Amino acid sequence: MNLHGEIREIFSHLRNILLLEREIGLESPLIPSEGAIGSDTGDCAGRNASGSSGSPDALKALREQIGNCRRCKLHQGRSHLVFGEGSPRARLMFVGEGPGREEDLAGRPFVGEAGKILTRIIENGMGLSRKDVYIANIVKCRPPNNRDPEQDEIEQCLPFLQRQIRIIQPEIICALGRVAGQAMLGGDFRITRQRGTWFSYMGIPLMPTFHPAYLLRNPSAKRAVWDDIQAIMKRLGLKGRKHV
Repeated sequence: MNLHGEIREIFSHLRNILLLEREIGLESPLIPSEGAIGSDTGDCAGRNASGSSGSPDALKALREQIGNCRRCKLHQGRSHLVFGEGSPRARLMFVGEGPGREEDLAGRPFVGEAGKILTRIIENGMGLSRKDVYIANIVKCRPPNNRDPEQDEIEQCLPFLQRQIRIIQPEIICALGRVAGQAMLGGDFRITRQRGTWFSYMGIPLMPTFHPAYLLRNPSAKRAVWDDIQAIMKRLGLKGRKHV
């Protein structure tokens, strides 16, 4: 790489950091446009249907900040850190508890059997694609033997999820399962009693529902999940499909 290219890379990295700070509410100096540092692409930050901004650069900067994370013991057995994926301008954000085996191997959220159910909900039920929403987890590394994340692990990882939420600014969050619900709403939350009820997290409406993995063991709960999804669709003004 020549000197000019190195300078462009340095400025691009600094700009990503400033974008991240701005998205999470920190005061930052004026952020130059990509054109000002010699890039062929324009500013990729945009606005979603609710008027909020979602910056791919800010998400990229957050991922770089997390790096090869060793902040808790979960890093010891992971294959890949699973950051999250989807639209940085998503109106709807799904949050699960943590990566499973397939997700750990792929480095992507919800790609195993439970992920296939979530994809059917999004595509067959809501009439969207996975690229239209954002999917993440409470913790970004797989707990051993798919156990529940422990409190110290959640405490280390939750701030990164909160930053993702601040960057994306979704209109609605859907918490998938008991662990995600308790992490965001408190330990007194009970998924069997409180799913289907609207809550608020970081000022954003939150709907908890059963985790897709729960549906693998309890197919009869599909009706309840579909009811919750329909409540989300109504709030977003989506017609979707008649069934999942």
